[in-house]
Amino acid sequence: MNDRQSQRLSDVEKGHNRQQSPPHAGSSHEAESSNSETTRCAQYPTDEKGREIVEWDGPDDPDNPFNWSRSYKWLITITTCFISILTGLPAGSYSAGNSYMEQDFGISQDNFPWLTWATASWNVGAAVFPLLFVPLTENSGRMPGYFISYIIFLIFLVPSGVGTNFATMVTTRFFGGGASSVSINIVGGTIADIWKGPAERSVPMSIFGMTSVVGIALGPFIGGAIQTNETTINWHWIYWIQLIFDGALLPVFWFILRETRGDVILAKRAKRIRKETGRQAYAKAELESEKVSTMVMISFKRPTKMLLTEFVVFSFTLWVSFAWGLLFLFQSSIPQTFSANYGFNTFQSSLVQLALSVGAIVGTIINPYQDKLYLRSAHRNKEAEGKPIPEARLYFSIPGSLLFAGSLFWYGWSSYPNVHWIVPTLAIGFIGLGIYSIYMATVMYLTDAYEKYASSALSAASLGRNTFGAFLPLASQDLFNNLGFQWAGSLLGFLALVLSGVPILLFFKGKYLRSKSPFIAEATFEEGDSEERRRTTKQEGSKGLGGPAGQARPTAPTIGR
Repeated sequence: MNDRQSQRLSDVEKGHNRQQSPPHAGSSHEAESSNSETTRCAQYPTDEKGREIVEWDGPDDPDNPFNWSRSYKWLITITTCFISILTGLPAGSYSAGNSYMEQDFGISQDNFPWLTWATASWNVGAAVFPLLFVPLTENSGRMPGYFISYIIFLIFLVPSGVGTNFATMVTTRFFGGGASSVSINIVGGTIADIWKGPAERSVPMSIFGMTSVVGIALGPFIGGAIQTNETTINWHWIYWIQLIFDGALLPVFWFILRETRGDVILAKRAKRIRKETGRQAYAKAELESEKVSTMVMISFKRPTKMLLTEFVVFSFTLWVSFAWGLLFLFQSSIPQTFSANYGFNTFQSSLVQLALSVGAIVGTIINPYQDKLYLRSAHRNKEAEGKPIPEARLYFSIPGSLLFAGSLFWYGWSSYPNVHWIVPTLAIGFIGLGIYSIYMATVMYLTDAYEKYASSALSAASLGRNTFGAFLPLASQDLFNNLGFQWAGSLLGFLALVLSGVPILLFFKGKYLRSKSPFIAEATFEEGDSEERRRTTKQEGSKGLGGPAGQARPTAPTIGR
């Protein structure tokens, strides 16, 4: 960490005197002098080759992100969750300009929603890019991952602001969606870096899950609000305004954020010791680092195999992918329904879509109670005494999934011109609550069940989610036109009702299914594994790339888009 970043963070945090307050994110000159003292004096254990293995200087090491002040942890959490919202907005705001792009690009939407291909390309990029680039942050750290992906995200907003043909929109949104997804996927890892244990992470992870949904659901409202001034500005300003606002915040993020990955912090400490003293000191991460090609191969191959061979991963992926696909499908169906029934314009329809965000916020308020039930399950766990049961993650998702299915029927059969618009809007709010509960249950269950392989399990689910998000909206126009609003909602409701069997099945049979999984059998952390080992152990191992025969070396779970 350089002097400039140290000074910035000293302005953000207060009370860095270690004798007056508990250790926390000391990035001031005091931290630098502390590091110099560490460099001169600290001695570390040695390996068989006589190399010092640099580790934390005891449980109160101020450089350990777990020891940073609670206020600064919350500042990091809120900042990174805000990044999640900002980078998700273009995914939804695009739809607000459809009618104007249809005229400018000369594209007819009568027989097929051709403009939806730009939404598809965004989500395809979001599905592929994290598999390629998120593993690289395991060695380079969170900060380069955030800022490189964020800058690329900003760069690819420009073509949307100046594009004069539809091919440009489709092509560049692929890269924009990919960069957006990379930055969002890192947020979950950051939260795991700074908050210790499930109890501390409960509220931060609930908020992050909410921002993942809200960022997309809020997009049509932002785009619609901009388009209300179409007489003075054209649809390109949907992107220019976001570009100006997001770009202006880049130095603010740089001022606030610092590296949170423990492996990377220790590696920097080790390099400083070697430079200043000449001692052969290394962080464990430096000695165990994988080749980039190996990490990328693992990132592609293992999630794919798990998706095809693991029933738990496949069923959860199918469940959450359908819900996620509907999040994007509603960007088309809500304007279609409310325009036909109530004569709503683009902005009025976007206000209705805010109900999805309201549902996700309600879910965020409820989710900590679900986490309390989960933690209480530890006392009755006969498999691993004192450890919460993965199936206890599903308490709220079962009624949430049934509510999701029921609200789709509600939405469909209340979509009549003579029914007040608030009635289907309330249904949309409950659909948002259902999507949030499904999303959080999937993320947390797969993390608990697959432990060392959690990153691969979540990557498989993310691949499915974004694939459904890419292609399910293409069916929206024909679905609601051909079946009618009522039966289209019913068809989606029946599918959701069938998929509601996933949490019910896993709740009652999850223990048995987990016992039959070769991945889970080798993925469980040993009782003696420390929290630090669980959090900072490197990318899953290279031996046995296709399956669980290799040594598992996990990364902190991420749950972004």
